Amino acid sequence: MSDRPQGPASIPRKTRLNLKMKRPVGEEAVAGGSEGAKTEPSSLSSAGITPQQVTAHGLTPEEYEQIVRILGRSPNLTELGIFSVMWSEHCSYKSSKKWLKTLPTTAPWVICGPGENAGVVDIGDDQVAIFKMESHNHPSFIEPHQGAATGVGGILRDVFTMGARPVANLNALRFGSPDHPRTRHLLAGVVAGIGGYGNCVGVPTVGGEVDFHPAYNGNILVNAMTVGVA
Repeated sequence: MSDRPQGPASIPRKTRLNLKMKRPVGEEAVAGGSEGAKTEPSSLSSAGITPQQVTAHGLTPEEYEQIVRILGRSPNLTELGIFSVMWSEHCSYKSSKKWLKTLPTTAPWVICGPGENAGVVDIGDDQVAIFKMESHNHPSFIEPHQGAATGVGGILRDVFTMGARPVANLNALRFGSPDHPRTRHLLAGVVAGIGGYGNCVGVPTVGGEVDFHPAYNGNILVNAMTVGVA
């Protein structure tokens, strides 16, 4: 058997299709911090990937080793980027998933729980409420107006696909310290993006909350919610 690195086409089809479904290793460790996070992956010595590149892609050494096990070899830079995206908090909820799982999801009035585009609950009088909440944190930190707007657009779409008519938007926002040089820019962009997208499709923003703390100087939180009826 050749020692030549295998390309993506050589990866079993099942593995390729399920890469985004793989659970990043050390989920609990990522959530609470890991003493081993500074350990250099042993496979880096034979790869073209440096520890700095792994860190820059938002991956831990343990996650890098998991990538090597999945592929059966060291990844190239493009593959490292793909795993970085699919295993990011934005896509995989790797640090918050364990907490989300503690929330109640079943009840006599719950018609559709997690797994579909949006949740559905019976509100009586032959009507149901359809709702979806989504975070668009880092996209909004990078480009506040479009990041927040596309977050609203995504949840409007999810409510539409359940056969409901969206009637209201809500949001919960967290920004850095008011005197931080980026806070004013981020706040103005996020608010304009959320309100602008909803207004364009005739769905008002009826409620929300905002808070400021230095802990969010490096990455804001933008949570948007849409409620529909059917």
